[in-house]
Amino acid sequence: MDREYAKYGANKAVELLAIDSPSGYTKKAAEWVKNEFEALGYKAEITTKGGVLVELGGKNRENGLLLEAHADTLGAMVCEIKSNGRLKVTNIGGMRAENAEAENVHIYTRTGKCFEGCLQLVNASVHVNGEYGEKKRDFETTEVVIDEPVECAEDARALGIEVGDIVCFEPRTRITESGYIKSRFLDDKLSVGILLGLAKYMKDNDLEPERAVYVHVTVYEEVGHGGSASVPAGVTEAISVDMGCVGDGLQCTERKVSICAKDSGGPYSYEVVGELIEAAKREHAAYAVDVYPHYGSDVEATLNAGYDIRHGLIGAGVYASHGYERSHIDGVWNTLKVLKGYIFN
Repeated sequence: MDREYAKYGANKAVELLAIDSPSGYTKKAAEWVKNEFEALGYKAEITTKGGVLVELGGKNRENGLLLEAHADTLGAMVCEIKSNGRLKVTNIGGMRAENAEAENVHIYTRTGKCFEGCLQLVNASVHVNGEYGEKKRDFETTEVVIDEPVECAEDARALGIEVGDIVCFEPRTRITESGYIKSRFLDDKLSVGILLGLAKYMKDNDLEPERAVYVHVTVYEEVGHGGSASVPAGVTEAISVDMGCVGDGLQCTERKVSICAKDSGGPYSYEVVGELIEAAKREHAAYAVDVYPHYGSDVEATLNAGYDIRHGLIGAGVYASHGYERSHIDGVWNTLKVLKGYIFN
């Protein structure tokens, strides 16, 4: 597996990261994903639920493999227009106010307009608020300040802003000269880029797997039900390609691929985990096997929906998950190596 495919996948992730797509507001991101797989020569379709289902080929359709990643992200929604014209928001997924404080946002209205703003602590001026340092940060104590001349609720509504509008946080994406990838929402747009890199590798090398391989890019993972539908007939195994956790007590780094043995939903298939480890060894991929204490994945939603499948979870190591996240091009490369070794063993 040439490292160029990791660079390709990372660059595609950067393109996708530029498209705002919190759970429930993913149409443009899904269309982008569909178009990218089609541009590589694959059949892709938008599911009824709004995800993208792709066929990567394969001869045996009675023992299919489904690779799942998700294009939806964390975000927020307007839940109240305050009397001063500022916006109280409720989180979408696991977005945390203490992490998002002072981040720029886009506010998308039902009329098709987009306004800029910023999430701030209520009474955010240090020179005014004597309790600035002690104040708890949550979505009760923060508000979105709209970057328009707004002084009351009527001013905000005159712009077309209403309860239910989507609020998206700026990702601040960049790739450093040393190969680090920094952005909000690498979970899980980096993995969508990885799967595009895998698809390009297969197409460039005219590779057809023995068993049918599908990709499902879901759009509701961050709220728990992304992978609960659209499993093609004949699939007996599903692997989530999601972020690998980096932190205290774990072996993974941003430059490795993480193979998850167990998360908050319980253990992954012992056999699948073992085969992923063997694939990593065959491909000389830098890997770590870890247990994630606070994590759930698309493939668990697939199991909870009643599908009779084996399941696994891998991903490039990501530090500061659900915050301003960091990974590395090597983590992307090592994840691609494991996927290649697993599919073409």
